[in-house]
Amino acid sequence: MRLQRVLESELLAAPLDQAAAALEVLGLEYDSRKVVPGCLFFAFAGAKVDGRRFAMQAMEKGAVAVVSELPAPEGFEGVWIRVTHGRRALGMACRNLYGAPEDSVAITGVTGTNGKTTTAFLIDALQRHAGETTALLGTIGNWIAGTFHPTANTTAESLDVYWVMQALRASGGRRVTMEISSHALALGRTYGIPLHTAVFTNLSQDHLDFHTGGMEEYFQAKHKLFEANGAAAPQWAVINADDAYGQRITPAAGTKVLSYGLKPGACVRAEDIETGFDGLRFRLVYNGRSAAVRSPMVGEINVYNILAASAAGISYGMELEMIAEAVAAFEAVPGRFERVSAGQPFLILVDYAHTPDALRNAIQAARSLKPARVVTLFGCGGDRDRTKRPLMGMAAGELSDFVVLTSDNPRSEDPLDIINDAMVGLRRFDTPHIVEADRARAIRMAIGEARPGDCLLIAGKGHENYQVLRDQTVHFDDRETALAILREFGYRKEKG
Repeated sequence: MRLQRVLESELLAAPLDQAAAALEVLGLEYDSRKVVPGCLFFAFAGAKVDGRRFAMQAMEKGAVAVVSELPAPEGFEGVWIRVTHGRRALGMACRNLYGAPEDSVAITGVTGTNGKTTTAFLIDALQRHAGETTALLGTIGNWIAGTFHPTANTTAESLDVYWVMQALRASGGRRVTMEISSHALALGRTYGIPLHTAVFTNLSQDHLDFHTGGMEEYFQAKHKLFEANGAAAPQWAVINADDAYGQRITPAAGTKVLSYGLKPGACVRAEDIETGFDGLRFRLVYNGRSAAVRSPMVGEINVYNILAASAAGISYGMELEMIAEAVAAFEAVPGRFERVSAGQPFLILVDYAHTPDALRNAIQAARSLKPARVVTLFGCGGDRDRTKRPLMGMAAGELSDFVVLTSDNPRSEDPLDIINDAMVGLRRFDTPHIVEADRARAIRMAIGEARPGDCLLIAGKGHENYQVLRDQTVHFDDRETALAILREFGYRKEKG
């Protein structure tokens, strides 16, 4: 396709000259290592690395031109095309070169502070239960027609999403579910990608190191999911009616809305909720009909996740009974309220909660199981929003019976400095606590503290199998560590 048609967009900073417009483009790329002859290379201005550094490398490997919102570096030889927004330009170029995805693939996008991963996994499970071949893209990784692919970001670049759609279509699939972060929405990674269904879970303090304008800027980034953003607005909007920010979302004209929640005004509701160590039960209610839902997942927080996924399923025409069947067959998401069991007389749950609201919700969900006590282990990430740390300490101190304060991913910061920030909030309560910066030793101490009938919540890292230190990244998995310690203590039943 001629470059004129590939970049046919209002995002061009200036009209193309005749020679550039006539160039033949065979593919798109933003990673110079993957450039092949005929590619159009996009050089993004990254927070850590300026893509212009690799422009000549891309040209030497056969790129026909470089696209960037920044001027060409000194000494560059080749065709340099300025655009007003690099990632948006990439999204539109993908649509022009590879075709509008809505013609053959239906995409569900899930955004929110907490619950994105579990909700996305549930939606994918519902669609697979309905016989669809699917792709699932998110924090833990990407699954395309059942094959796992690791990923670096919660939300892929638009080009990677198009690659996923092409691979899925080749496998006979037509359903994609994506976690969509506020970073991706703010940076334009999903620009031009149309959604069949957009899902909002909730909003609470997180990522304010990135959204320096505060919570309103954070919310406005999330709201982009429900707008025409380089493509038509979503056909359906699924919104948490019990969340204050959810109540502020205004979907575009023509978008059909399905609200969900526990309060009477929601379109999709849960009634007669029962929770316990063995899972949860409730009646799924929609449009005068209901179905009995049973799930091995625990806690009220997962009621909300199931409701969000159920509403998304309804947007695709699924019946309540089929939704209930799929939910019953779905066991857990890695690192999201995941049980670690070796036959010990207390419950251990590993969860990704790493924000004040997520930690508060996780502890409340653990308490709803009616354990003898809730023991909470948590830490705070380094090189991230410091204002979250005392708030997380407050959440743990207020709601737990015993707290173990430790490290998460300290990154370049001193773990003790991070712990001291969290202690400001924790000390506001008289909750018994211990401090241990070494996370493995802290888990051992927490397990040693747990008594029969207790619930030990290990929060912060969830599915992650690494820990980021000042000078290295090491293998570390909360689930593996807890299970190994349980076995040292003499318990032998396998993890479940």
